[in-house]
Amino acid sequence: MRKILDAILADDLAAVGDLEVPDFYRGVTVRADEVDMFAGMATEDKDPRRSLCVDEVPTPELGPGEALVAVMASAINYNTVWTSIFEPMPTFGFLRRYGKTSPLAKRHDLPYHVVGSDLSGVVLRTGPGVHRWKAGDEVVAHCLSVELENPDGHNDTMLDPEQRIWGFETNFGGLAELALVKSNQLMPKPDHLTWEEAASPGLVNSTAYRQLVSRNGADMKQGDTVLIWGASGGLGSYATQFALNGGAVPVCVVSSPRKAEICRKMGAELIIDRSAEDYRFWKDEHTQDQKEWKRFGARIRELTGGDDPDIVFEHPGRETFGASVFVTRKGGTIVTCASTSGYLHQFDNRYLWMNLKRIVGSHFANYREAWEANRLVRQGAIHPTLSTVYPMDQVGQAAYEVHRNRHQGKVGVLCLAPTEGLGVRDHAMRAKHLTALNRFRPAETDQRTDHALATT
Repeated sequence: MRKILDAILADDLAAVGDLEVPDFYRGVTVRADEVDMFAGMATEDKDPRRSLCVDEVPTPELGPGEALVAVMASAINYNTVWTSIFEPMPTFGFLRRYGKTSPLAKRHDLPYHVVGSDLSGVVLRTGPGVHRWKAGDEVVAHCLSVELENPDGHNDTMLDPEQRIWGFETNFGGLAELALVKSNQLMPKPDHLTWEEAASPGLVNSTAYRQLVSRNGADMKQGDTVLIWGASGGLGSYATQFALNGGAVPVCVVSSPRKAEICRKMGAELIIDRSAEDYRFWKDEHTQDQKEWKRFGARIRELTGGDDPDIVFEHPGRETFGASVFVTRKGGTIVTCASTSGYLHQFDNRYLWMNLKRIVGSHFANYREAWEANRLVRQGAIHPTLSTVYPMDQVGQAAYEVHRNRHQGKVGVLCLAPTEGLGVRDHAMRAKHLTALNRFRPAETDQRTDHALATT
């Protein structure tokens, strides 16, 4: 592995394909014999630092249509948190079911699960039938793994019955020194970004694109008022950027003054700090408070000059869903994914059916949508929202921060990359966008000499 890293750091990418691939590599895992470690504990008390391990694991066999990637950096997503606390179920059930589909898929059914659904890195090997990508290519990966043997997937691959999220419902994910992906997960790495920045948009950027911009989601148009929950977070921060770039008017809901300031730095003007304004949508565990829905709706109209949201960008789930349905304008759209506060949503259906509103379910993105979302990052129209970076040995702490909602934007993880700031090819473009790239970083980071520019 050392020779591979040395070649990448020396920019000798042409030599990468001639180097021997190691038989073992380090990866972040959960273990099948530990799935009961949190039994009887409340969700908020389950600690990813106990369950996520950095283990040495065998390098998987490379199959047709696949690529083996040397991972320079990765990132934490909520699916990694769910995997680490074994909710809503242990992911080993996903791996067992996948393993039954073909002899090649059987590789994924193991007593450990290498997790992670983001990466940036360098292609080491490609399997038979791969022609677009070659060893030495600098890439990022989106997380849709699909077999494409069913006709249902050929209009929209997200509808394929064998569609899975890589690193969550498959093994050999991106929080590792090596990762196994299908070649149609690969996309070009943005030249102006560091490895850790390039790794951070993949899952959330593509998810937000489909959910908000694509015709498969809310099909946002210019002038739409878009209510965005968690607008400074890993998913909401991309939705906020898409709204602003697309000529819509975002109403950003956040939970602290620090997060409100991040939204202002992105260019948003209409912001609700739900903690400061003390919105309590539930009277108790079983009863929602419609007076709070009305107070929230009135606050939105106060900010917008009387407009209700055309689109509500929903991902908290149970805690906010009733309010989201209520405040959406007549004929408007609630587009939903994730449900980080709970999957069992409750809402008053009178406000849906009598006002002709729609609820649209959205899940990740197809290859075309992911490619378009990455293209916008490569163009500098959408920027990574990286706030903190951890070494791979501290991945449990990184996941813990996301689990406890102590983060802004995305939390990155260095895998093979020895330090932050490496991997930039287009320094002029980076200099142009440096302020935007640093807006999610702590104040002391804003003042630092950017390593990627200092090396020019």
